[in-house]
Amino acid sequence: MVYQEREIKLYIQNLSALAERLRICGADIVRDRTLERNLRLDTPDGSLRKDGRLLRLRKDDRVQVTYKDCAEVEDGVVARREIEFIADDLEVVTALFNALGYQVMAIYEKYRSIFRLGDVVVTLDELPYGDFVEIEAPNNTLIEGVVQMLGLDKSKAITTNYLGLFDRLKENLGLEFNDLIFEKFTDLDVSPSDIAVEPADRH
Repeated sequence: MVYQEREIKLYIQNLSALAERLRICGADIVRDRTLERNLRLDTPDGSLRKDGRLLRLRKDDRVQVTYKDCAEVEDGVVARREIEFIADDLEVVTALFNALGYQVMAIYEKYRSIFRLGDVVVTLDELPYGDFVEIEAPNNTLIEGVVQMLGLDKSKAITTNYLGLFDRLKENLGLEFNDLIFEKFTDLDVSPSDIAVEPADRH
């Protein structure tokens, strides 16, 4: 599938309250809370990341291969072309990209729940360093409408991806590990300021 991804990302303090508000607003649950394991691939010199592009393998209840172009940001909404398809075997796909010169540069995990409100997809993400919501829709008007419906502050939009936030955290806390996985954060206490974000559900 090839399409134009258009979404907004916000940091959330109370994810369970947001999930309840989604249900009150009539959102349908598309997928219950599921652990995702993501592999970011790149060339040894990091050419994709330098260009703002992404090549990712994701394993949850299936295997997804995703490529994303560099992003354009408009009023907090991130838009970019995305190419995505389902694969059968993570090891085979990884071996294929390795043979083409791409290596696994980072691993990151999150728990994700997926809701749908009409044409709008709302994902609730639990990362090792905090919780987030991503709202994706065909146009900015729909995104802004759902942001308002959920009582969130659009001005707190985050245009950096999860690994970019992790880079901020490593720099601010002096962390020396490269994989964003839950077991590494067992004894870490991370504040919003450590990743330079502000809660969008605080009023």
